[in-house]
Amino acid sequence: MLWFCIGIVGLILIQFVVLLFRVKFFWKTHQGKLSTEVPQVSILIAARNEEKDLPDLLTSFEQLDYPADRIQFLFADDQSTDRTAEILVDWCAKHDNASLLSITSSQNALFNENGKANALALLGEKANGDYYFFTDADCEVNPAWIREGVGAFAENVGLVIGITQVKALSLMGGFQEIDWWLTLGFVKVATDLGIQTTGLGNNMVISKAAYEQSGGFKDLPFCLTEDLEISRAIQREGFSIAHQVSPGMLAFTKPESSFSKLLNQRKRWMSGVMTLPIYWKLILGLQFGYFVGIIALIAINPLVGMSLALIKILLQGIFLVGIANKAGVKINWLYLLVFDFYNFNTTVLTILYYFWPSKTKWKSRIYPCIT
Repeated sequence: MLWFCIGIVGLILIQFVVLLFRVKFFWKTHQGKLSTEVPQVSILIAARNEEKDLPDLLTSFEQLDYPADRIQFLFADDQSTDRTAEILVDWCAKHDNASLLSITSSQNALFNENGKANALALLGEKANGDYYFFTDADCEVNPAWIREGVGAFAENVGLVIGITQVKALSLMGGFQEIDWWLTLGFVKVATDLGIQTTGLGNNMVISKAAYEQSGGFKDLPFCLTEDLEISRAIQREGFSIAHQVSPGMLAFTKPESSFSKLLNQRKRWMSGVMTLPIYWKLILGLQFGYFVGIIALIAINPLVGMSLALIKILLQGIFLVGIANKAGVKINWLYLLVFDFYNFNTTVLTILYYFWPSKTKWKSRIYPCIT
């Protein structure tokens, strides 16, 4: 039992050593090619009941460092019951390059039962850009977002993932920020290795060619993780994915405001995780197995267990600091030192909640349990 637990913990330590090695010596930065060429771009935003956060996104759009006549803003009000539509109508009236689609009851679930995927599919029919940019209505983007995103495309790249930071205003928000850095750190290393990963719904760019050839959002099967599904569709068509982690591609999102909302988010994400290839499930399963192993080790031999736990925390922290630094962000080491306590509890509850026979609530809609 002792050596079995040491073996599991040892694999995690080796994992982080490999991750650190990749970040240090094999980091891929996708250099910009946008010097004289200024292609037309479309920005597609699906919004539902976002009156609180939408103004921050619109303000960030007004600060974009890109010719306004080369940007097409496309918004979809997905049957909001708050002031979302009013805010968008007012903003679009002030910007000649912006338009709003108000989704009617007859258009609801026209292409997909997933409300967001359906809204984006409808917007995709109106997009005229050479590149389609996607973010969420509760996000903010960097002024260099478009230039950096377009510049990251190279031959055969169909989708570019950006990097997103959770704006931590509380202890819970701080832990969510670290969690996002960890997840996107794995995605970055895997993408650089050419391993199939995912899109990032709140910060990604798809070339027009890849979008049209893959069928876009309108041809996706029902899913609660539309960014994962469209990345699969694009890769099936022979396109590759690039992950640009840089200050220019940095976007900001809001943390979940309560633990119940966080679990709903994770339940939705788990529906996508369960469709991943077996090697991803083994890697993710190993992350949970580490906690089982380290708890057993601490119970059997506290000195060995605590020593290995500290080594893991330090390796993980150095990895996360390295990823964040690439995006021009400094991480609070206090969160890093205690993050595993949060991560263990969240992981256990997420697994339990995923298999609990309940429906998923997302954007004021109820979706069936997917297991």
